[in-house]
Order: sequence, then structure tokens, then C-alpha cells
Amino acid sequence: MNEHTPQVALITGANKGIGRATAERLAELGMTVLIGARNPRLGEGAAAAVRADGGDAHAVTLDVTAPDTVQQAARLVEERFGRLDVLVNNAGITGSGRVSPEAAVDQIPSSVDLDMVRAVFETNVFGVIAVTNAMLPLLRRSPAPRIVNVSSSAGSLTIAADPGGPLADLVASAAYSPSKTALNALTVQYANELRKDGFLVNAADPGFVDTEINDHTGYLTPAQGAAAVVRLATLDAGGPTAGFFNTDGPVPW
Repeated sequence: MNEHTPQVALITGANKGIGRATAERLAELGMTVLIGARNPRLGEGAAAAVRADGGDAHAVTLDVTAPDTVQQAARLVEERFGRLDVLVNNAGITGSGRVSPEAAVDQIPSSVDLDMVRAVFETNVFGVIAVTNAMLPLLRRSPAPRIVNVSSSAGSLTIAADPGGPLADLVASAAYSPSKTALNALTVQYANELRKDGFLVNAADPGFVDTEINDHTGYLTPAQGAAAVVRLATLDAGGPTAGFFNTDGPVPW
């Protein structure tokens, strides 16, 4: 690969929120960004906005729970770019609609709807596996492949188990929080498998970000939330792998 060829980054769920902010920042850094979105119109709107600001952005129709769109996205990347350098698995759902974790009373373990738990894991865990595996052959063509899984401090067992910790006031969750714990474990397993091939695979905690998913109750901007994601997506050789990080550093498992 020519050293002047821009890196190619795919971000799932990138038409809004943290995903879009990540795409905007990676484009500012000179990457070609592929904006994954379930809705083609919204994806193209986000890509057009990035292009209007001088970035190189392209919309990719991608629903992480729909295998046909995952495979179509992989074929599109193959045909147009021939490789992938960065994969950001950002798409995720709470399972409780656009509500904050504090109000997710329908996720109380003793009364949770199993169908909701399955739906959350379908997107937040199984979708990550589907997209990652589809993109791995393309990532293997990169001289410096990076995978970032967008997690949450809600997935930290250490933090969640602390009765006096920062998550002590959250409603107990049998869907969203466990899905992020599983995502963290999955991150380590991919990192262990792929480290010999030069991959750096990490999980990012963006913090409590003002997005639709929490009815805009978060106190961080999407750009602030994207900071940890972007740092992990742009790690130099010799950077960490199999880790969980926020903007301040490592987050406990």
C-alpha cells in the first residue's frame, strides 16, 4: 500500500451520535470513512455532511442484525477500496427505547422480558461478531488493522458491583449492561486470536453522552464521547490490545 493512500475506516451506526462524531473526527484526520447505517437516506445525509466539511465519506447500508446487508457491505468495501484499516463496532441498542439507564425499569432481572434481552444481544453482541467476521479478510490486508468495540462503563463488573460506585443509582439491568459485559469479553477473545497478526483490538467507554438513546440526558457531547474511540482507532504500532479504555485511561473489567 502506498504510504500516501488514506486509511479506510468503517463505523457501524454512524449516521448520528457517537458513531457520526467518530466518523467526522477520523475524516478530519485524513481517513476515508464509511458510514454504516440501516437507513440509506440517513446514511447518505451523514456522509454528505462530512464531505461538505472537506472529508472523504461514503454511506454504506448496514444493519448488523441482517446478514445479507453485512455481506453486501463487505462486498462493497472489497470492490471499492480493496481493504479495511479500521473497524468501529458502534451500533448498539438499550432495549428500552430512548431512555436513560436510570429509568430502564423493564430491565430488572427478576421481571425482564427475555425477548428484549435476546434483541439487545442480537445487536450489541451477535451483530459485532457478524460484522467483524465479515470484515476480517479485508482488515487482514491492512498493515495496521484496528478494531474498536464501543462499550460502556455499565459493562464493567467491577464498577457495577461497587455499592458506592458511580453506577450505584442505576436500575439493575438484565439486558443492556450484560450485553456490554459480553462485548468486553468478546473484545479480549478477538484480541487474543488476532494479536499475532498485528491487530489491536480494544473496547472503548465513551462515557455518558448526550444522544437519542438516553433522551439527551447525557452530559458529554458526541465529540467528547468519540475521543476515546478515535484514540483507539488510531493507535500506533505497539499500542495496547485486549484493553478497555475511556479518555482517562484503563477502565476496570
